Amino acid sequence: MELFKVTLGLIVIASLSATLSSANPGFNFGWGGHGGSGGWSFSLFPEFYQFSCPQANDIVMSVLERAIANEPRIAASLLRVHFHDCFVQGCDASVLLDDSATIVSEKNSGPNKNSLRGFEVIDEIKAKLEETCPQTVSCADILALVARDSIVLSGGPYWEVPLGRRDSKTASLNASNTNIPPPNSTLQNLVTSFNRQGLDEVDLVALSGGHTIGLARCVSFKQRLYNQNGNKQPDQTLDKGYYYNLKSVCPRSGGDNNTSPLDFASPAKFDNAYFKHILRGKGLLNSDEVLFTGSAGTTMQLVKIYAEDEGLFFIQFAKSMVKMGNISPLTGFNGEVRKNCRRIN
Repeated sequence: MELFKVTLGLIVIASLSATLSSANPGFNFGWGGHGGSGGWSFSLFPEFYQFSCPQANDIVMSVLERAIANEPRIAASLLRVHFHDCFVQGCDASVLLDDSATIVSEKNSGPNKNSLRGFEVIDEIKAKLEETCPQTVSCADILALVARDSIVLSGGPYWEVPLGRRDSKTASLNASNTNIPPPNSTLQNLVTSFNRQGLDEVDLVALSGGHTIGLARCVSFKQRLYNQNGNKQPDQTLDKGYYYNLKSVCPRSGGDNNTSPLDFASPAKFDNAYFKHILRGKGLLNSDEVLFTGSAGTTMQLVKIYAEDEGLFFIQFAKSMVKMGNISPLTGFNGEVRKNCRRIN
């Protein structure tokens, strides 16, 4: 059955490739992907489920609408899951795998443990898709669709999501610990980390704008308040009033799981306020503020541009999300389509 579905998908690709390639020059229907030894791989395209599961987008959106209405913060959490997935071994849903006899889960890595959340929403979406289109829509594609729809439901831009990813049969705790940039990253660390994934400084600044929604734990910005440079002094780039507000939420000792909005003005609305805060020394994480105070003139200028022009930020954010979503996908006959996102078939 799975072989039939993959073959059908490849036939659809062949029939649509000429149309899509002319309409979207960025789509390349050659060989690609990763994780296979000589397996066939094809590039991603938005109409992948047009015939095999035309209801996929509607099912994802219907579950998300309820989840975000119930808890607006979950939108940012789900966007973060997609990011933490793609930066490890490509956008292959490895981050969703639980511990098992053969899997050491990425959920236990430093960046993810007691922090990454929203897995139950993914479970619900997958269960509904399995009812409608058994073993058809991959968990990796669910993550990409969920990230886009979470942004849309938070007031952000819409973009066509290229689809056709398949799910990994492996996870990498080590890569999760090393590839995801920590919140206290320097600008050079951030640039290096993004470059390693094929993303440039424009992508770095635009994707960092995702911090216009959501919360961060005290442990992720405590260093800035009490010991930024190992001298038991706060980060001098912090606005003083903002510094005192953060101290009331995040004490020197304890309180690690207390939370503060990444964008205190509109934490549930996707807008460009994040960049305006950075200009005023009110970026919450070190990795936010260094986009403006770091030594790279490019990121500083981009922060200024996006603070002034929300429309331009939206356009670039969408482009950079597509680019990130194309990091080393498993396609064709590589990987599998999991029945349950938490375990391999």
